[in-house]
Amino acid sequence: MTRSMLIAGFALSALLPAPAFAQMMPGMKMDMPMPAKPKPKAKPKPVVKHAHPAVHPPAPEAAPSSSPAQAGAQQRAEDADAPPPPMTTTSATGPRPAPGKADDSVTAPPMAMPPAPQPQGDHNHSMPDMPGMAMGPADHAYGDGSGTSRNPGNDGAMKGLHLATGDWMVMLHGYATSVYTNQGGPRGDQEAFVESMAMLTGTRDFGGVRLQLRSMMSLEPAMGAKGYPNLFATGETANGTTQLTDRQHPHDLFMELAARLDVDTAHGSLFLYGGPVAEPALGPSAFMHRASAHYQPLSPITHHWFDSTHISYGVVTAGYGTARWQIEASGFRGREPDQYRWNIEQPGLDSWSVRATWTPSPAWAVQVSHGWLKSPEQLEAFRNEARTTASVQYAAHGVSALLAFSNKHKLPGRVLTAWLAEANWDIDRHHTLFARAENVANDELFPNPLDPLHDRKVRVSKLESGYAYRLRFVGPFELALGGAVGIYDKPALLDAAYGRFPLSFSLFAKVSLGH
Repeated sequence: MTRSMLIAGFALSALLPAPAFAQMMPGMKMDMPMPAKPKPKAKPKPVVKHAHPAVHPPAPEAAPSSSPAQAGAQQRAEDADAPPPPMTTTSATGPRPAPGKADDSVTAPPMAMPPAPQPQGDHNHSMPDMPGMAMGPADHAYGDGSGTSRNPGNDGAMKGLHLATGDWMVMLHGYATSVYTNQGGPRGDQEAFVESMAMLTGTRDFGGVRLQLRSMMSLEPAMGAKGYPNLFATGETANGTTQLTDRQHPHDLFMELAARLDVDTAHGSLFLYGGPVAEPALGPSAFMHRASAHYQPLSPITHHWFDSTHISYGVVTAGYGTARWQIEASGFRGREPDQYRWNIEQPGLDSWSVRATWTPSPAWAVQVSHGWLKSPEQLEAFRNEARTTASVQYAAHGVSALLAFSNKHKLPGRVLTAWLAEANWDIDRHHTLFARAENVANDELFPNPLDPLHDRKVRVSKLESGYAYRLRFVGPFELALGGAVGIYDKPALLDAAYGRFPLSFSLFAKVSLGH
């Protein structure tokens, strides 16, 4: 580096604020040809004084000579045959001068620069980014889903408000969605309702051992035991005697009351998870915790094929995970929640499941799981169920997508399969497109034993797509306004009950904590 360029750099550092100079210098490109090197001069040049003490603290006026390190640096700068001194960055945690006084005991080398300023006050980190959370490996190969499930690392963990309180890292997350839906056809209905969920999680790191306390609640029981209209959805009951059909049941007040303990090993971690209300290792992450379904106003009609166990009363899960793999097994109560949504039911461990998850990169999460559920349906207590699921999730370039398959074997009874595909595309900061396609074999659409189609297995398909406009609301809250339209494909024998071409649409306003 020539002496003229060195002096120009010193002058620029004196004129510009330290952060701007520090950010500009590392990225500068010298595309012009370098001037010829001047011949070295034996006479030392006068020291240039700089006004910015953060970049170059002023040298003492009466200092008769420089230190050996300073003399060596100056000599190298003036030596035409020697390479320029390397550019260094001072430590943000290093000693700082007292207020109003420069520290003359430490003189920065000629090209020393302060660190670039770091952003402050960002409360939207994913959990692996937060100190003390340690919810995944350093390379973010996966993000945390519901229960112990994994999502693609690019989707991150559940976003929300993160607060450090002493030795604990606390995460708050939640949403409330006001929905108006009109489900078409003779068996359709129209209704306005509010979906909601709130999470409070506390994590503490004990040095190789991490404890996480988790809670999740919903006020959906306030919408009524019958839930909301959702054409071709089935499962659970509103009164203990009649199955809900063409409606989605509300979630319970307590959706999760659980704890997780992780113990680090040489290549991964052993973990133990469970509680009176928790989610076993079966299926992909529940739909309200998948980025691919974030703005969908209604639950999937395949909910009871993939993630109906996300509220289970009594769960114990043990497993081992690395950055790329996770193997786990659960014991849990197989019975689904009853019609009393405000209470905590009797926990039990009468069912089991196993799951393997592969996260080869932050863009992918692949899981295969199998479970045996004892008497899952309250109205068919004599039937057990064997359920096998497989899913692939993708997240990159603003797109989050899921493709999943489920095989549900009702024992004794028939095999019912389902396919699910969904995608969410954040086009930019404000605009989002989303879609969901489902195909399911169902034998519960006609629960009345006197109906000619009672217990008849039929295969139906639903395609729903929509748009959401996103904007900052208040503080850390985001508001999304949008709508969706659903169309159906079904066999002709259902025309009398559902009409030839039922059409549904929904409008929604969703307020979320975290963006």
